Amino acid sequence: MTGRERYFRSIRGQAVDHPARVPILMEFAARYIGSHYGAFASDYRVLVEANLRCAADFGFDQVSVISDPYRETAGYGAEIVFIRDGVPRCPRPPLAVDRDPARLKRPDPRRSPRLLDRIRAVETFRERAGDYSILGWVEGPAAEAADLRGVTNFLSDLALEPEYAARLMDECLETAVEFARAQLAAGADTIGVGEAIVSQVSPRMYEDLIKPRQQRLVDEIRKAGGLVRLHICGDITRHLPSLAGLDVDVLDLDWMVDLAGSRRLLGPRTALAGNLDPAEAVLRSTPDRIAADLRRCYQASGNPYLVGAGCEIPAATPFENLRALCRPIPWRPNPEQADRD
Repeated sequence: MTGRERYFRSIRGQAVDHPARVPILMEFAARYIGSHYGAFASDYRVLVEANLRCAADFGFDQVSVISDPYRETAGYGAEIVFIRDGVPRCPRPPLAVDRDPARLKRPDPRRSPRLLDRIRAVETFRERAGDYSILGWVEGPAAEAADLRGVTNFLSDLALEPEYAARLMDECLETAVEFARAQLAAGADTIGVGEAIVSQVSPRMYEDLIKPRQQRLVDEIRKAGGLVRLHICGDITRHLPSLAGLDVDVLDLDWMVDLAGSRRLLGPRTALAGNLDPAEAVLRSTPDRIAADLRRCYQASGNPYLVGAGCEIPAATPFENLRALCRPIPWRPNPEQADRD
């Protein structure tokens, strides 16, 4: 069974030899091939080589183009500063002072250098990674609005000027849809949607302002033939009832979110990914403890389930710990659920 086959069957809750492994790696992957984060985020060739080497050596079932949150922001004209051993930075969000989104030219995925770089990564994966699922990536409408305005400004907008926040997110939504379509056309089978800011807003703000725009993004990705993986760092327990209605294909859960409770709220259709604590349960753990913790995660979630940590694998994670995370655990059918073949 190839990684791609295992991934699709795992998402559907179908019988597999073991659940698919889909951890998120960025700086770890760059260092693993003797490179650095700055090159990984700025040169698709480094990103592709790092992903393929890690997938082969550690046993992943998916390769990914995730690198940093500022691809679309650069397309809007922001200056992005690349750091050798750190996440790229945006020192001056383009709408921090003059906040009218109409003055920004919408990024063209085939002309904006940083968007095109990601598309080329997908195209190269399509040529070289036939055995793996390919994960594209976009910033969600709230996350990109926060990148354009600055986090503090955007949170204030949501609370004090919701009509403006909605207008800005609508602009970001259109960019995300175009960028997602371009990556799917290039060969991605799934689009990851980064929405870390959601963990910082109230359930009402999420339900009224953010979720309707996420729903349209999910719908457009599906119309274009892709699956959707939603990634929200932090504790999203209070948002789970609303997220159940969003009906994404994969939901990443951070370590502080209860898997069993999430399954009860989200139902049997959504694949849950995670959710070991990247620092305490991966970086500073041991292979035996990781194996035991992972079995507990799978038992709590039931199918459909994908193996991963709550967020990115830390760069200093011992190799033996990542191997333990990716070591196959036997697939088991849910007692109340027949195989969906």
